[in-house]
Amino acid sequence: MKSNHSILGDLTADQFLAEYWQKKPLLIRNAIPNFEPPIDGDDLAGLSLEAEVESRLVIGDDWALEHGPFEESRFASLPEQNWSLLVQGVDLWVPEVADLLSSFDFLPSWRVDDIMVSYAE
Repeated sequence: MKSNHSILGDLTADQFLAEYWQKKPLLIRNAIPNFEPPIDGDDLAGLSLEAEVESRLVIGDDWALEHGPFEESRFASLPEQNWSLLVQGVDLWVPEVADLLSSFDFLPSWRVDDIMVSYAE
């Protein structure tokens, strides 16, 4: 894993795995040039209504946690800010999200579980 992957900027895959993976945050601006999110907040909320989809809401400064599936009315009653919706396994339901995994082919497959997408207000 010596080669550079453009998504990592100037880091090699080995450097990334040794220094950052599951150790500390790393911001690489414009890692995927001209990226357009393959799912928006409304579609993500729609996924969280489904029983087969693992989802949760984190609300407020005290980080109150609610597990899905949710009713559509739950989103209408959320505060205007200070909440996050997290949905696991979005790659299983949205092919364009699954396509993102190819950008991370430098990760050993046993280290990749799924793609979680979050939306926050």
